[in-house]
Amino acid sequence: MSTETASTATDLLDCLIVGGGPAGLTAALYLRRFHRNVLVVDAGASRARLIPRSHNIPGHPDGISGTALLEDLRAHALRFGLAQRTDRIVGLTREAGHFRAVGLRGAWRARSVILATGVVDRLPALHGLRHGIATGVVRLCAVCDGYEASGRTIAIHAESGDEALSHARFLRTYSTRVCAVIATTEGCGPSFTREARTLGIDTIVLPHRVAVAPHGCVIQHDGGVAVFDLLYISLGVDPRSQLAASLGADLDGEGGVRVDAHMRTSVPGLHAIGDVVEGLNQVSTAMGQAALAASDVHRHLPWNPMPG
Repeated sequence: MSTETASTATDLLDCLIVGGGPAGLTAALYLRRFHRNVLVVDAGASRARLIPRSHNIPGHPDGISGTALLEDLRAHALRFGLAQRTDRIVGLTREAGHFRAVGLRGAWRARSVILATGVVDRLPALHGLRHGIATGVVRLCAVCDGYEASGRTIAIHAESGDEALSHARFLRTYSTRVCAVIATTEGCGPSFTREARTLGIDTIVLPHRVAVAPHGCVIQHDGGVAVFDLLYISLGVDPRSQLAASLGADLDGEGGVRVDAHMRTSVPGLHAIGDVVEGLNQVSTAMGQAALAASDVHRHLPWNPMPG
């Protein structure tokens, strides 16, 4: 069954969902089960697709890859009539009481919009990085898979001493050998050195080279060469909040979209869910936010009684 739909700008959707990751697909499932006319427009860049295998998603005790999770969520929503288009929304405006979204291939009108556009990880230019992410040598979320790092040697790549120590402290829960690898000297004064010593964390400041090997990462520095089983990247993320900003929605200091308890933004009819919202960037969090947003959208749409 195809997920493509013939919806055009002449139709008025109940809700347009921008983004087809775990948040967007869960919201679509809820709204379809409310018998709502909903469309998911997805550019195919969900952060979840980078997950090689996660054991942190409830209901998957043997773990699941990000691509398999997305396939399962899509198949679930298809059971209830999911309509999806592969496109990237480049413009979003409000006109005559509804929203108009313009993509690279089409345009749509909707009474409400849910933004599930996610974030983009800031990644360093390292040799072997993409392969390292695919094999699990390079990791992007200690909350997601810190448990799987238990007993292994861990390096943390960060831009400042404060950021490195924050993540190193967390990962000391799982390993006795954690090293903060800092690309600059920012935040690397005497207090940094004292705290790192107190926490039992090694430090490498201004390494000459960081490279990803098939079974670990190799760091060259003034003291020689250090090899670790895992490399955590801690350079932050950039929220894909441009569409929200173009409508004048409130953003937080990091560029994430501000929402209330119902995932409403400051723009009436516009909700935001998932990683683009400030908070814990987790699949389970995104799904919960999707349930809240979809239920709120349904309550505020025109009544849709079944014809008798």
